[in-house]
Amino acid sequence: MAHFAELNESNEVLRVVVVANTELLDENGHEQESLGVAFCTQLFGGTWKQTSYNNNIRKNYAGVGYTYDSSRDAFIPPQPYSSWILSESTCQWEPPTAMPDDGNMYEWNEVTASWDQVND
Repeated sequence: MAHFAELNESNEVLRVVVVANTELLDENGHEQESLGVAFCTQLFGGTWKQTSYNNNIRKNYAGVGYTYDSSRDAFIPPQPYSSWILSESTCQWEPPTAMPDDGNMYEWNEVTASWDQVND
């Protein structure tokens, strides 16, 4: 199964739909994204981009609220905190300091720009 994300005018993902792989096959039996886009456009209207559960294309699997960045050809999740920085290699948001790796649970504190240990 193939997955396609519908985009609004700001390239924000509105929804993701599943399309049978047979809809993507050209006359030589090769999958073509353009055929899936045409299928979705004919069925629903709108603007569509293919996405992948395995992150084989476009860095990340698209989700509602993600943004498609055409210069990076990537789906980017919403920024969780204003201090977090986008990784160019993964197109994922990363904290300015790494979470401690000591086996404890932590949550990000945007006010102090640090990790707070979560007590059970």
